[in-house]
Amino acid sequence: MNVKPNITGVHHIALKCRGIAEFEKTLAFYHEILGLPIVRTWGSAGNSAAMLDTGAGLFEIFANGEDRLGAGALRHLALATTDTDACVAAVRAAGYEITMEPTDIVIDSDPPYPARIAFCIGPVGEELEFFQEK
Repeated sequence: MNVKPNITGVHHIALKCRGIAEFEKTLAFYHEILGLPIVRTWGSAGNSAAMLDTGAGLFEIFANGEDRLGAGALRHLALATTDTDACVAAVRAAGYEITMEPTDIVIDSDPPYPARIAFCIGPVGEELEFFQEK
């Protein structure tokens, strides 16, 4: 039996927050600051969860994380945008750390891949990239 999986894309990326306060801060960051629509919520108090629509997959946020995980193989989350500068302005205005200002790059590929990118640190320490194809 040689059945190949039928992967159709990334369904969701999950973030685990340590408690309801961190959950609410994280939900506000992605919903109110970055404008991702809330698709669904469930649970209660310390077991709350939500899914937000990125337009190309979902962000799932949980309130029931225990300890902060160390850095692993996942380096960062890249969110597609049509305006990297506007994303950085919204994140900066909300008081979050910008680790790389908006920068025009060309990925040395065949064909070359121009983009405008920036990085920030999100509410639970996640590294985010804003990626605008040019």
